[in-house]
This record gives sequence, structure tokens and C-alpha cells, in this order.
Amino acid sequence: MGGLRLLTVALTCCWWPLGGQGKTLRGSFSSAAARDAQGQSIAHFEFHGDHALLCVRINNIAVAVGKEAKLYLFQAQEWLKLQESSHGYSCNEKLSKAQLTMTMNQTEHNLTVSQIPYPQSWHVFYADKYTCKDDNENYQVEDIAFEMMLLNPDAEGNPLDHFSAGESGLHEFFFLLVLVYFVIACIYAQSLWQAIKKGGPMHMILKVLTTALLLQAGSALANYIHFSSYSKDGIGIPFMGSLAEFFDIASQIQMLYLLLSLCMGWTIVRMKKSQSRPLQWDSTPASTGIAVFIVITQSILLLWEQFEDTSPHSYHSHHNLAGILLIILRICLALSLGCGLYQIITVERSTLKREFYITFAKGCILWFLCHPGLACISVMFNDYQRDKVIIIGVILCQSVSMVILYRLFLSHSLYWEVSSLSSVTLPLTISSGHKSRPHF
Repeated sequence: MGGLRLLTVALTCCWWPLGGQGKTLRGSFSSAAARDAQGQSIAHFEFHGDHALLCVRINNIAVAVGKEAKLYLFQAQEWLKLQESSHGYSCNEKLSKAQLTMTMNQTEHNLTVSQIPYPQSWHVFYADKYTCKDDNENYQVEDIAFEMMLLNPDAEGNPLDHFSAGESGLHEFFFLLVLVYFVIACIYAQSLWQAIKKGGPMHMILKVLTTALLLQAGSALANYIHFSSYSKDGIGIPFMGSLAEFFDIASQIQMLYLLLSLCMGWTIVRMKKSQSRPLQWDSTPASTGIAVFIVITQSILLLWEQFEDTSPHSYHSHHNLAGILLIILRICLALSLGCGLYQIITVERSTLKREFYITFAKGCILWFLCHPGLACISVMFNDYQRDKVIIIGVILCQSVSMVILYRLFLSHSLYWEVSSLSSVTLPLTISSGHKSRPHF
């Protein structure tokens, strides 16, 4: 049992995700980069309202004027059409189709993006007079250092909001989430601690479940701190954003470990076993091997997804191949668990035991299927709303799942009945003390 827990901790500690780039950007406008890509990609932002603002400050006006430096703004849909067009537009033709253009000939430039009927994604590109030239004249020219702010109008219509349309509301959501965690902790922390200290058949389950809950709460708090700072400067605290992602991944692996343990090797205490070890891992090669394989697979996919996803604040969104594979894995686990529990419930005569299995299935299936389900539901929303739907929905569904499992394992009405269940009555169980075949 300890070996698998150490494995899950090691897998989450071996990588520390990088913080996402904020909407106050600092860097350099490069003629070489613009030439190679027919326009240097600078930023992507979802503007909304009538007074959105793009503000740029540069420190070398002479170089910018000499290079005829400009910024080009494309609506995301129009840019995608240009990229997919079969007309084969030249470099100059592509740049000429920009919806907005800014010539950089001053230290500070402000460009108002107005009359946006609904939130739209915009791409910002840099180009100069060398971008579309075929020769190598002045290829190595001085870069231009810049600072850029992308702002949306606030509630009063002033361009002071650093959040894009796809991120608006997340700050308030995490504030409410942290507040709820705090209130719940004040009410239930003492009784939960007493239940864990007493030991008993559910002792280890409560410890692991509480660890996962604390990781979720830590993720919410780190996100709130990051977004609070982000709302003021458009950068936030990248370390806190990374810490939030780390806590979330650790919680995901911890919950997977718990549910797999319950279904594959942890046995509810039998009367013949010692009360000093009420809940233990039956470490047969088959059960341990399957559990370790699934935990490692999910860990690798979670880390792979974070490496490929460069968008800030979207670690639940599953935009890449790793995210799709994670969804498939969760669907397979939910189906396997559901089929096994269905077989048990249909033959179980005890109403109390049947209630236990049904409640357990609800909690587990909700945990596994909330990602795939919300990913499918999100396609009905606009592009800028999809990430928020998934992030908020997943956090709420997983919180409900934890509440269901807590009520199940703290329930005094089920406690004594559950404590006498044998190890072969839970699906996927492979116990060394029994020769019966697993349910599936």
C-alpha cells in the first residue's frame, strides 16, 4: 500500500508546470522572427465591449521608425480563413487584410478596439519593411524591446480589466470557492479530525480522501491568489498558478489511487482480521500491476497535457492529444466500474448493501465522467465560454463527488454492514485469499 502511494507522490513531484504568460507582455519585436513566419505572433486575446484597449510602449523609436514597424490585429476567424485559403495569398496580401493596424512611431501607443457586438478572439502580429522581402538586406537588425497591455472594459466601461472574455468570472469563482472551503472547514474540521483519529474500518479511506480534498482546497487558494494579482497587473504570480496546477494534478492522482484501491485490492474489514489493520492492500501481482499501470498512465497523460498546453488558466480544457487520451481513459474506467457494480447490485439481496454500492458508484462515476461530459457539453457554448464551462464544471462536479464519498464512509447506518463485506464483493477485486474470478 505504501509503495503505490509513494509512487503517486513521486510522479507528481517529478515535474513542476510552468506558469502561463499574463496579459501584460514584455519581450522584443524581432525582424528575423517576423521574416521567418511572415509576421511575428505576439499575443492572443479575447476582447469584448466598446472600449477595449491595446497599449504598447517601446524604448527605441528611431529603430522602429527606420524599420517601419507595425502591429497587425486579425480576428481569429478571419486569420484562420487566411491560413486555410486555397488562394495562396502572398505575405503582403495577408498583412493587408488585417482588421486593425498600428504604426509604431512614438514611445507609447494606444489602440482602441471598439464596436465588438460579442466577445471575439484577436491575434496580434508584428511586421516591418523587412518581413516580406525576399533578399537578405539588413536581415540582422536591432530588436525593439516592448511592453504590451491588453485590456477589456470593466463594469464602468473603463479599459482596466486584464482578464480576457474567456477568463472573466474566474477570479470571483475562486474567491467563492475558497470562502466555501473555509466555512466548511470551520464547521466540520474538528469532527472529521476526530473520526480520523478514532481509526476503524474507514480510517485509511478517510485519510486519503481528506488528503485529496486538502489538495483541491490548496489548488483553489493558489488560483485565487494568482488571479487576485493578475487582476491588478495582468501578470499575476506565475509560481502560484503553477502551484495550483500541481495541487490539482496531485489531487487527481490521489483520487485515482483511492478509487482503484477500493475496487482492486483494499478490502473492507473482515471479522477474522485484526482490528489494528482494518483496511489494507491485498498486494497480489495482478492487482498491484493493474493499479500501478493505470496510475502511471494517467500521470504521464496529465504531465504531457501540461507540457503541450501553452494557454494560461486552461488546465482542465483538454485541447490536445494527451487531453483526448485522458478523456478516453476516464470513460473506460467509469464503464468498467459501472458494469462491475451493476452486476453486483442486480444479485445483491441486502437493501443496505445495495444502497452502499449505488452511492459508491454515483461518487466514482461522477468523478470519472465529469471531464468527458463537460467537454461534450461545452461545444454548445461559444468559443470564449468553453474553457470556463469545463474548469468551473469539473471543480464543482468533483467537489460533489467528494461529498458523496464522505457521506458514504462516515455514514453510521452503513458502517457496520459495510465493515463485514468480503474482499470479492467490490468490482475489479483480485484477492490472494480467494480463488473466485474477478467480475470483469
